[in-house]
Amino acid sequence: MQMNLVGQRVAVFGAVRGIGRAISEGFLGEGAQVYGFDRDIGDTPWPDGPVLTTGDATSFDDVKAFAQSVGEADHVVFCIGVGSGKFGFPFWQLEPGDWPRVLELNLITAVNVAHAFAPILAARGRGTLLFLVSVAGQVGSQTDPPYSAAKAGLINFMQCAAKDLAPFGVRVNALSPGMVKTDLNESVWKAGQARLAPEERQDYASWGGEKIRKVSPLGRWQTPAEYAAMAVFLASEHARNITGQTLNIDGGQVMHS
Repeated sequence: MQMNLVGQRVAVFGAVRGIGRAISEGFLGEGAQVYGFDRDIGDTPWPDGPVLTTGDATSFDDVKAFAQSVGEADHVVFCIGVGSGKFGFPFWQLEPGDWPRVLELNLITAVNVAHAFAPILAARGRGTLLFLVSVAGQVGSQTDPPYSAAKAGLINFMQCAAKDLAPFGVRVNALSPGMVKTDLNESVWKAGQARLAPEERQDYASWGGEKIRKVSPLGRWQTPAEYAAMAVFLASEHARNITGQTLNIDGGQVMHS
């Protein structure tokens, strides 16, 4: 299947690590011009990688400046996800003060991205906007309520944006990970283990394997490359009638009857 993305401009937020990096590499592999935005580019070698910009996605000025540097973007991908760093079950284990930062980093940053790029995409009369969300935003995960609520809000905002941009020929969707080995997933493990007695704690592999057996009918980890493949497909003309959708790559963790 030919994706026909050669030369198209793709802006990726959270481009340097985890799923965002895999998505960047996926578009690069299709011959697209990738522009990455991240808070910390780091010093990890990335031969033939994207044009990288350091910035703060909570700053609308930073995001607007990046949008201007990209120019006539064809596709925009939002891959920012940050948890509270605490185990939130029951929710009153947390404090109200634990919420604002999580909501800002997961939801308001996405709003900044949409505000910066929607006029560009609408003026061009084509393109796509893709938000990385989470199964936690669909099932009311008790592990980290602020994160769950933020991603649920982002799913709803995605639907609003999809309706607003559809008349301009711009498609908006969300991509929802399940159990995938990322820094965020590992932070969930650490937060949960911290509240256990030493004799009850599990290493990351054991914890992950047990959780997958409980929540995933297919019983296996998902991989960043799988999200990259779906992101590339959604940007192509093969997905020209897909908009306003939350697509789960989760091993069957979330099922709607």
